[in-house]
Amino acid sequence: MSYFKKSLILPFFSLLILSCGSKTDKKTADVSTTDSVKLYEPNWESIKKNYKDPEWFNQKKFGIFIHWGAYAVPAHGSEWYPRRMYMDTATFTAQLKHQKDGPNETFLYHKKTYGDQKEFGYKDFIPMFKAEKFNPEEWISLFKKSGAKYVVPVADHHDGFAMYKSNTTRWNAVDMGPKRDVLGELFIEGRKQGMIMGASSHYAFNWSFYNKKNHFDTSDPQYSDLYSPKGQDLNEPVSEEFKEMWWARTKDLIDNYQPDILWFDFYLDIPDYADYRPKLAAYYYNKGIEWNKEVVLQDKNFSHEAFPEGTVIYDLERGKLPGIRKLPWQTDTSIGKNSWCYVTNWESKTANSLIDDLVDIVSKNGNLLLNVGPKADGTIPDDQQEILMQMGDWLAVNGEAIYDTKYWNIFGEGPTEVKKGHHSEGQNKEFTGQDIRFTHKENKLYAIMMAWPKNGKVTIESLGKNSEFGKDLNVKSIRLLGNDVKITFDHLDNGLTVNNLGEKSGDFAHVLEIQL
Repeated sequence: MSYFKKSLILPFFSLLILSCGSKTDKKTADVSTTDSVKLYEPNWESIKKNYKDPEWFNQKKFGIFIHWGAYAVPAHGSEWYPRRMYMDTATFTAQLKHQKDGPNETFLYHKKTYGDQKEFGYKDFIPMFKAEKFNPEEWISLFKKSGAKYVVPVADHHDGFAMYKSNTTRWNAVDMGPKRDVLGELFIEGRKQGMIMGASSHYAFNWSFYNKKNHFDTSDPQYSDLYSPKGQDLNEPVSEEFKEMWWARTKDLIDNYQPDILWFDFYLDIPDYADYRPKLAAYYYNKGIEWNKEVVLQDKNFSHEAFPEGTVIYDLERGKLPGIRKLPWQTDTSIGKNSWCYVTNWESKTANSLIDDLVDIVSKNGNLLLNVGPKADGTIPDDQQEILMQMGDWLAVNGEAIYDTKYWNIFGEGPTEVKKGHHSEGQNKEFTGQDIRFTHKENKLYAIMMAWPKNGKVTIESLGKNSEFGKDLNVKSIRLLGNDVKITFDHLDNGLTVNNLGEKSGDFAHVLEIQL
């Protein structure tokens, strides 16, 4: 079967999407261009010379990630169900390293629940993925109430199933499964409600995602356009044919949906895709100029600097930074502790820990991209909705300390250290009443207390007159956001002491607005 559908007609939904603007439309580049003039050439010298991080991204601070696909049908393990259901003799990591011998738990679960993997493969979940209750208006309204400013649905995951009207693969949500342009509907509704809309691509890993053996349907040639054309050698390099297929698929997504944000997963960072990375950046950035808006490209630089510093927005998966990064960056993490997609044993984090993460990240010049995992029917579980609403309530009161702010001279103070790097969040401890984070805007400094201080009183040592950062401060007044209590303070050598905070108000981080 051919990997590409030959089509000269844009889908109807794509035309609708192009007619819907976004808030970034007015944030135009300084250079005007025509279709025949390209500012960016596909090499790092050109990109580094011309690229500048869009200011609008750094102002928005909080976005929503959505992992939703056919893997939500079994709702077991994680979104890696389609990989692990074929691991019958051993389990391998994302980096293709041997992890353990013996059949993976998901392999055994699938065989017991659905039957042999030759007869019932991952492809057979797709007709069961009906999304019958999917309502993009309800989703976007919820995300807006959460305080998020941008939304990044997964366009296609490692499984190879596109959640949009694809012109390069038959395995897409319009022709199969939901029979709807999920990405397109979300883009239209999101832009209608004033949200910035992005898309994520995880497709590069499709090459090595599925285990290929003769007793699985993954080795059947008629399904190689879902399970990839790779052979059974686990370490087979990515073929030129597949890379060209990946490139065509990526351009199709860019051209027809015009995403404000384009996010890529770790496999794009491997050496096999080295020639495509500057090609991608140049193509997308030139498209942004053509569309008259500044676009954001995000990558993980997972094990090395695949994209040179200052050419993309750096993204950390389930991890943070211990200090300020002067270039904008982002943490992507999930409400779920144990999965990105919906699973029946989903375990949610608390709103308190997620708000603390948001505050900590913003104080260090970062953004938070927070993932939800909808059910296969298109509903977002109540516990996830409740957490989003709690975050929205907090931001409605304290958002001025988050949105449109900048990092201060130091990110904060306190005893709790934050671990650095991808997948490090599990090593972090809960913040205490002594942990304080700073942001600032114009003549206001925000001191955000991660927990309520004992005795309704706090001393901020970093702001003391003997401190490098507090010696020149002229504090005029202090206000506790969301509270009318009259606060007194003493600006002493050893710190800025804030007295009589009154009774604790709210269950999450507490913001002191310090007027300078």
